[in-house]
Amino acid sequence: MKKKPLPVLHDLTVESIGAEGKAIARYENRVVFIPMVIPGDVVDVKITKKRHSYWEGNMLRLVTPSPGRQTPVCDYFTVCGGCKWQMLPYIEQLKFKEKQVSDQLIRIGRLTLPEIAPIIGAESSEFYRNKMEYTFSNRRWLSAEDMPVNGFPESTPGLGLHVRGLFDKVVDIHKCWLQPDPANEIRNEVRRFTLEHGYTYYDLRNQSGMMRNLIIRCTSTGEWMVIVCFHEEDPEKLKMLMDHIVEKFPFLTSLVYVINPKQNDTINDLEIMTWYGRDHLFEEMEGLRFKISPKSFFQTNTHQVHKLYSVVKDFAGLTGNEVVYDLYTGTGTIAQFVAAQASKVIGMEYVPEAIEDAKVNAALNDIQNASFFTGDIKDMLTADFMETNGKPDVIILDPPRAGVHEDVIFAIRTASPERIVYVSCNPATQARDLAMLGDQYTIEAVQPVDMFPHTHHVENVVKLNRK
Repeated sequence: MKKKPLPVLHDLTVESIGAEGKAIARYENRVVFIPMVIPGDVVDVKITKKRHSYWEGNMLRLVTPSPGRQTPVCDYFTVCGGCKWQMLPYIEQLKFKEKQVSDQLIRIGRLTLPEIAPIIGAESSEFYRNKMEYTFSNRRWLSAEDMPVNGFPESTPGLGLHVRGLFDKVVDIHKCWLQPDPANEIRNEVRRFTLEHGYTYYDLRNQSGMMRNLIIRCTSTGEWMVIVCFHEEDPEKLKMLMDHIVEKFPFLTSLVYVINPKQNDTINDLEIMTWYGRDHLFEEMEGLRFKISPKSFFQTNTHQVHKLYSVVKDFAGLTGNEVVYDLYTGTGTIAQFVAAQASKVIGMEYVPEAIEDAKVNAALNDIQNASFFTGDIKDMLTADFMETNGKPDVIILDPPRAGVHEDVIFAIRTASPERIVYVSCNPATQARDLAMLGDQYTIEAVQPVDMFPHTHHVENVVKLNRK
C-alpha cells in the first residue's frame, strides 16, 4: 500500500522554543517541532516526521517574520549547521537557555530547585571559538543558483563546514564568524593554493582524495596551531603545501600534519608529525599555564571557561583543608584551577592521553598536591582507593553529554562527600543524574553559563550539599 504524502501546513504561528533548540508550534492540538524559526514567526511547514504525540517539519516559507527576528550576520546561515540562532537576538537566546535548564531539571528530574541564578552570558557572541575543524569535499553543497542547468557537475571542490543535517555535504565558507582572524585568511589561502596546484579533495562516498581536514587552534596569548589532515600521502605535494603555509603565515606557533586513511575523521589514534615550530600551544588562566597538543581537549570558548570554572570554585567552597575528587577530569584543568584552595586533588579520567597531559600541566604549574589516575571511574572509586588516597570531602563532576554512568552514581553515593559540584553540557542527563542523588543531597544553587552563543547549547553548574 502506498504511503500518503506528508502534508504541508500553512500559517503556523511559532509559540516557543523547546529542547534541543527546536521551535514549537501547534496544529490541531498537536505539537509541531520546527528548526531555524523563532517565536512570533508565521510559517508554512513541510512535515517530515509524524509521531502519535508530535510532528516534526521544516519551514517552507516565512509568511510573516517575528517582530523579534534579526538579520543573521553570516552568509551561510540557512545552510551551515554551525549557528542556528543568529536570527534570535542574543538577549533572547539567553532567556531560552535559562528556560531550558529550568524545564529539564524540573520536568525530567522532578527536582526541587532554589531560584536559578541569571545565566552568565558571553561578552562576545562572535569570534569566540579557539578551535575550528573544516572539511575538504570534492562535491560541496550547491544552491539552486549555483547549480548548472545540466545537473550536478562532476567535481565542485569546497572547504568549510557540514550542511545542517547532511553528513556528506560541505558548505564552501569564505568568512566564518566563529573564530577570530586570521583563521579565515588561513583557511582561504589553503583552499586557493590547493585548488591552483591540483590537489584532490576528499570524496566521502568513495574514500579517496588527498585533502581531508583542516584544524585551526588559537589561544588567548596569541599562539596559533594549524593541523593539516591528509587522506592520501603524496610527499611532494605535502611538502609544497606545508612550506607554503610557513612562508605565508610565519607567525604560526605550530604547524603539524597527520595522514588519516581511516573511514572516520578522528585523529586521536594517529601519529601527529611536526613540520614547523612546536608540537603544542600554551594557554593561560589565572596564572596557570596549560599545554595544548593537537589531540588535547580544551574548552573551545576560553573567555567563558574562566567564568565557568570560577563558578565551580565558588560552589566547591574550599577552605584549604578538603580532599577534592575531580571525576572526568580530562586534561586536569578544573583540578588544577581549584588545587591552591584544596588540601589534595585527585583527578580521574578514562582517556590515558588526557591524563598524561594533566600530569604535564601539573608539573608545568608546580602543582604538587594533585594526582591523576586513568581508568574506568566506577572501578577506581572504591573503598581501597579512598583509604589510600583520602576520602573525598568534595566531588566535582564534568561528564560528557551522556552524563554519569549509574554505577558511578552508586560509587559517589557510597563515598558520600559533603558537597558535589556537577558541571554539565546537557541539562537533560544532568537532571536524570541529580534525581538519583536526591535522597542524599539537597540542591543549593544552580548557575547556567553560556559557552556557545547562537546555538541552543548551555552549560549548567549545580551545587549539592549532603543532607
